[in-house]
Amino acid sequence: MFSLLKSVSKRRIDVLQTLRLKSSSSISGVSVFTREARQTSVCGGEHLDNAPTIKDLKRRFSDKRPYNVPPSAEFVARVSGIATMGKLPFQDSAEGLDAAFVGVPIDQGTSNRPGARFGPRHIRAESAMLRSFNGGTKAAPYESLMVADIGDVNVNMYDLKDTCKRIREAYRKILATNCIPLTMGGDHTIAYPILQAVAEKHGPVGLIHVDAHSDTSDVVFWEKITHGTPFRRCVEEGLLDCQRVVQIGMRGTTYSSDTYQWGRDQGFRVVQAEECWHKSLSPLMAEVRKQMGQGPVYLSFDIDALDPAFAPGTGTPEIGGLTPIQGLEIIRGCRGLNLIGCDLVEVSPPYDTTGNTALTGANLLFEMMCALPMIKYY
Repeated sequence: MFSLLKSVSKRRIDVLQTLRLKSSSSISGVSVFTREARQTSVCGGEHLDNAPTIKDLKRRFSDKRPYNVPPSAEFVARVSGIATMGKLPFQDSAEGLDAAFVGVPIDQGTSNRPGARFGPRHIRAESAMLRSFNGGTKAAPYESLMVADIGDVNVNMYDLKDTCKRIREAYRKILATNCIPLTMGGDHTIAYPILQAVAEKHGPVGLIHVDAHSDTSDVVFWEKITHGTPFRRCVEEGLLDCQRVVQIGMRGTTYSSDTYQWGRDQGFRVVQAEECWHKSLSPLMAEVRKQMGQGPVYLSFDIDALDPAFAPGTGTPEIGGLTPIQGLEIIRGCRGLNLIGCDLVEVSPPYDTTGNTALTGANLLFEMMCALPMIKYY
């Protein structure tokens, strides 16, 4: 059974052989092409009246290039197997990959509720709901890019500065293979060492920062490295092209009346949440695309940008936030940009009792993958 699952997940099984497998197979979903199975089979909670045709499967299992493809819940139960991002294959390096999902499980930089160290694990668990195609944009990432889950950075839970060093070194190795990292946090501290590695390769980059907070404080409790300071450090080190930085979703109570002025003084465009209420953000993203131009762009998405009604499982929630629809508009609005890396941070499973925050995070990461260059669209 396991060898067959491996073959299906890597698209190395002959399509017609798959179709000939009988219902006695240990994978019950493979028999869906019989009339009886079309009428009665259920896989992952979905009735298979609309099971794929032979033509569909020939396209899905094409061997023109051996992309990694997650096993479909039409054939393999979502609750089975090891929890990788989107049920993709795991490999221990980024070698040979166009993009890679990587976890950075830290929360030593948090100022309020902890738990983000468990974010990557829970995002992976909830990502079992993901399918291979983007039904809204018609993106086909697994027909476009070689993608895998490469596990987590081996962080130091007792030393945040050493953890930043470890993250920076890990991302240097990832970027050296020309792989685009899709990161699961972890608290927002991780953006600083990631961008150190990114800027070493690409030079100063544009930044689309989606968040409830600007994360541009100088010090917190006399510490320079926290989840509230990463983008101040990035500016100081010349990692960002400040004329190509936009921050979206800023809101909440503040320590001063001019909290966002420092960023504006650097050249940032700061879009407060109040400017986003009751409207589509597609027009905003058209402006952002013009601002970003053709240069390299990094996308950093803090889940607390979304209103806590939608994403309660986070460390520093603020009311009056963005909706998931607006989050999708922002990410889909990045299509056409030269995205060279993305992250989704601050999911805190202890405060995510329904799992919906991690599920939302998993979907946003999938959308980020679908917005990367070279993606095929139907």
